[in-house]
Amino acid sequence: MGLVEWACLHAVNPYLDWSREQTVGTHISLSHTAATPPGLEVLVRGTLSAVTGRKLSFRVSAHDGLDTICAGEHERVVVDAERFSRAIASKREGV
Repeated sequence: MGLVEWACLHAVNPYLDWSREQTVGTHISLSHTAATPPGLEVLVRGTLSAVTGRKLSFRVSAHDGLDTICAGEHERVVVDAERFSRAIASKREGV
């Protein structure tokens, strides 16, 4: 799951104003269909299937060279980096 999120994050980063914008994962739905033993390389493929305002929707799959190991959807939202960081800091202070 983390590898799929990481791949989508890196796919969109070149198109963001990184000093101002970032993306956060908001939803992931994957069907895990095969196990991958240690040592195999996993390739994640994703397609940006929709942009709705700040929401980015991806169709994703991962393959280990022998089997498709998962497939599904992932959503990310473009956020204002400074505002998001302030919200996280404020939450941390409240703990």
